[in-house]
Amino acid sequence: MTFGARMLKTGIAVTLALYISTWLDFSPPVIAAVAAIFALQPSIYRSWRYFLEQVQTNTLGAAIALLAGTYFSNEPIAIGVVCILVIMLCMKLKMSESIGLTLVTVVAVMEASGQWDFALNRFLLSMIGIVSAFVINIAFVPPDPRVQFNKQIHLVFNQLSLLLRTVISNEIKEKVFREQKQELADGLQSLTDKYKLLEEELKKLKRAKYRQTRQIVVYKQLLHNLQKGFEVLEAVQEHYFQSDRTPDMNKCYDQHLEKLIKFNEHVLLKFDEKVKPESWKSDSVEEANDSFMKNATNWYNEDKDGSFRLFIVAAAIYDYGYQTVRSDRLVERTESDDQQTNSFL
Repeated sequence: MTFGARMLKTGIAVTLALYISTWLDFSPPVIAAVAAIFALQPSIYRSWRYFLEQVQTNTLGAAIALLAGTYFSNEPIAIGVVCILVIMLCMKLKMSESIGLTLVTVVAVMEASGQWDFALNRFLLSMIGIVSAFVINIAFVPPDPRVQFNKQIHLVFNQLSLLLRTVISNEIKEKVFREQKQELADGLQSLTDKYKLLEEELKKLKRAKYRQTRQIVVYKQLLHNLQKGFEVLEAVQEHYFQSDRTPDMNKCYDQHLEKLIKFNEHVLLKFDEKVKPESWKSDSVEEANDSFMKNATNWYNEDKDGSFRLFIVAAAIYDYGYQTVRSDRLVERTESDDQQTNSFL
C-alpha cells in the first residue's frame, strides 16, 4: 500500500470537522468526523456532485427522520423502517452513492426522538463533515486524474511487458505468473477507473480545451491497447501450449511479440514527448504484423493438431499489434496538431 494524498486529506478533513464541531459546541462531533470520511472523493467533479447529492438526500432524510421520531420515537423497528424508506427514495432519485452517509444522518436524527433542537444539531454535524471534506479536497492538493493516469500507465505497461516477454518461452514459474497476472489485472482495473474520472471531468465540468479533448481520445486508445495486450496473455495461457508447434513457430511468435512490446514502449515514450516522432515509423510494424498473420494462416492451413487454438493466439497478437499501431498514429496526430497550433500562435 502506498501513502497518497487522499489518505492525508482524509485525516485533515476529519480533524477540521472535529475542530469546527467543538468550536460550535455541537455534540457528538464524531458524526461530523464520520461524514467527512464518507464525503472525500477522488476527483473535483465527484466531490462537487457528491456535495450536492448529500445536501439533498441528507435534508430529505433528516426531515423524514424528524417526522418519524416525533410519531414513533426512537424504537429500533421504526429506525429500520425509515432507513428502508430513505434507501428507496435515494435509489429513486438516482443518488445511490449518498445512501451510506444519509443513513448515518437518519439514525442520528431519530435518536433525538422528535426534538427539533437535537435533530438540527445532528443534521448540521453531518453538513459540517461534508463541507469539511469538500473544502479540503479542493484546496489541499486537488486531485488530478490526468497526472495519476500518466504515472500508472507506465507501471501497468511494465508489468504487461514482463509477462508478454516470457509467456511464449514459459520461463516464469506458474505461481509467480498467476500472481503477476492478477496484479496486472488489478492495475488495469485501477487505470480504467482513473480514465472514467478523466472522462467525467471532461464531459461534466464543461471546461475542457480542444487539446484536452484530443488527449482523452489518446488516453482511451492507450488503455484499450494495454487491455489487448492482457488478452494476449489469456489467449496464450488458454490455447498456445495445447497446440502442436515447431521451434520455428515458437521463435516467430516470441520475436513478433518482442517487436510489438518494444513498439508499445516507444509509443508511450512518444506520448510523453521523450523521443523524436520520426524515430520509429508505424508502417514497418504494420507490415511485420501483417506478415506474422500470413504465416499464422499458413500454419493454420497445414491442419496440425491444435491449429485452431494456435490461430486464436495469433489473432490476439495481431489485434494487439493493430491497436499499438493505431495508438502510435493517434499520438503522432496529436503532436502534429499541437505543433501547428504553436506555430500559428
